[in-house]
Amino acid sequence: MASTSSSALSISSSSTLVDGKAPRQSPASSPQCVSLPTRPWKTTAFCCKIAYNVMAMATTREAPPAEVAPTELIVVEPPEFVKTIQEVWDKVEDKYAVSSLAFAGVVALWGSTGMILAIDKLPLISGILEVVGIGYTGWFAYKNLVFRPDREAFLRKVKETYSEIIGSG
Repeated sequence: MASTSSSALSISSSSTLVDGKAPRQSPASSPQCVSLPTRPWKTTAFCCKIAYNVMAMATTREAPPAEVAPTELIVVEPPEFVKTIQEVWDKVEDKYAVSSLAFAGVVALWGSTGMILAIDKLPLISGILEVVGIGYTGWFAYKNLVFRPDREAFLRKVKETYSEIIGSG
C-alpha cells in the first residue's frame, strides 16, 4: 500500500505543477532562457480604443459661426480680505523693504523648522525638551489659571497687552 501511494505522488520534473497550474513553456525556449507570454488581446483593445477616439475626433462637426452664441464676460469680485490686502499694499511706501522682510521671515521659519527637526532627531534632547515643556505648562496653569484672582489678573494683563498692540483704547 505504501508503494502505490508513493508511485501516485511521484511526478516527473517536466510536468511539475505550480499552484495547481501547468508551467508556460514554449517549445523553442531553452532551459537558460525565460520568455514572458504575450497578450495580444490587451494590445488590440488598446489600439481599438485609440482608433475609436481618433475617429470620434475626426467625425465631430464644429458649429458654423451663425450657431455660436456670443459669450458674456463674467466679472467675479475678489473676497473682502483680498481687497483689504490690496489697499494696505498700495499704502506701503517702501515695498522693497516689506518684501525683503517677508522673504527673511520665510527663510527664518524654514531654518528654524530644520533646526527643530535636527534637534528632534537627537536621542536624548527631544525627550528632555518634552519634559521641560510639560513642566512649564503645568507651572503656568498653576500660577495663572487655577485660582480665580490669579486668573482675573492674567486676563486683565492679556487685554491690556492686546490694547497696546492694536492701539484701540
